[in-house]
Amino acid sequence: MNIEDLINRFNYLEGHLLLKQITIVFVYALLAKFADLFIDKILRRLAAKTSFQFDDQLLDLLHTPVYWSVFALGITHALSLRTLSLLWDTVLPNSIKTVTLLIWLFTIIKMIGVFSGHAIFTRVASEKIGNDLVILIRKIVKVIVIVSGIYWLLSIWKVNLTPFFASAGIAGIAVAMAAKDSLANFFGGLSLFMDRTFKVGDYVIIDNGDRGEVVELGIRSTRIKTRDDVLITIPNSILANSKIINESAPISRFRIRIPVGVAYGSDVDQVENVLLRVAAQTENVVRDPSPRVRMRAFGASSLDFELLLWVEDPRDKGLQTHNLLKSIYKALNQEGVTIPFPQLDIHFDKEDTTSHEKVSE
Repeated sequence: MNIEDLINRFNYLEGHLLLKQITIVFVYALLAKFADLFIDKILRRLAAKTSFQFDDQLLDLLHTPVYWSVFALGITHALSLRTLSLLWDTVLPNSIKTVTLLIWLFTIIKMIGVFSGHAIFTRVASEKIGNDLVILIRKIVKVIVIVSGIYWLLSIWKVNLTPFFASAGIAGIAVAMAAKDSLANFFGGLSLFMDRTFKVGDYVIIDNGDRGEVVELGIRSTRIKTRDDVLITIPNSILANSKIINESAPISRFRIRIPVGVAYGSDVDQVENVLLRVAAQTENVVRDPSPRVRMRAFGASSLDFELLLWVEDPRDKGLQTHNLLKSIYKALNQEGVTIPFPQLDIHFDKEDTTSHEKVSE
């Protein structure tokens, strides 16, 4: 049973169309008030029990548009019962729909601003894609909402949109041709975001050998700061088609390999213990997984070992390698373990030289 069927039960309203319309508007006004009380008394109490303020802000935004949408629906319903002039039958309902659409359009734009400005969303999004791209996505969403609202508004007034779409298509082709590089960089940035190749704060190596920390993932380009404090700006279109090694993924710790050569005749167990002790005494070395030593090969002039360990941050690779090499050299010297190095021995045959001199005489 709908509202009109309920009102039709009052027989004395059948001959009084105006009174019937007023009654319909009054019933819808009551429904709007009930919806208003439901938001204020029930949903707001539930939102007050949560630990964040985002839901309270949404209820504040939804309060007004819900109330007036129900009330506007009642007016539209009441107007549909009376046939007036063609102008009023079109202008009044469409005007009410337009006002309702504009109210919801502004409400949705405010909701996007509240959601994108929320501390949790801003912090998480900026860590993954950078502040510039967060702002860009927010603006794109707002533009989509506004364009959709304009399209809906024109549809309400039955405006022919075919010429508009034709002109927009031609203009779009012209813009795409003129800004193809910018569009390529933009979509390259989106592909990096969608693939989650890296995020701000990660340490990456590009296929041309550049290595550094990602400091900004922007609309047009990505900025990487090297260990020399040099800022490298790479267009996203190039970066999206490059081989990228992310040293911070899938986990943040980074593996370091230290090759060590000792002289033949050295005690291999002693060498292994020395290397493990050095790793255990070095700061900022990850304990789980624990450092390990592997004997790799019988070299041309040395027994080749390798110390493998992990550090928490790829930034520490150079510093930790420096510290480990110093500590290993000191420890092996203290233990009496020789570290070989390439040598060239030259031998002179004195007998051949003497006989040569006699013949010459």
